[in-house]
Amino acid sequence: MQPHGYVALVTIAALLTYLWMMVRVGQARAKCGISAPAMVGDPLLERTIRVHYNTLEALPVFLASLWLFAIYWNDLVAAGLGVVWIVGRIVYALGYFADPGKREAGFMIQFAATAVLLFGALGRIVWSLAVVGA
Repeated sequence: MQPHGYVALVTIAALLTYLWMMVRVGQARAKCGISAPAMVGDPLLERTIRVHYNTLEALPVFLASLWLFAIYWNDLVAAGLGVVWIVGRIVYALGYFADPGKREAGFMIQFAATAVLLFGALGRIVWSLAVVGA
């Protein structure tokens, strides 16, 4: 059995990044004076909520791709790509917090990492099924 300790650590780091974004929502609510369940009313709060939700939307594809890549290819390479994804999400978040127009670089970084993980895993799975049959 191939160990997946590096991918496990990256998974925890990605979840901690997501929790950091969740805390930022609470901080933005306090700063803007807008209590839950309100979602609008101040651009800072709205941007912070979007960063949080956009990351939540990206997490399932990223995490599934990360683990499948680790299983079918290599744990260390998957972990490295996972770190790139986390850096991309942080760059995305910091850009979006400041100005929605500054989110593109971070988005492209994390999108590229996800694409390599997803299509790398897909390619290896298809290859394995075609060549090995299992």
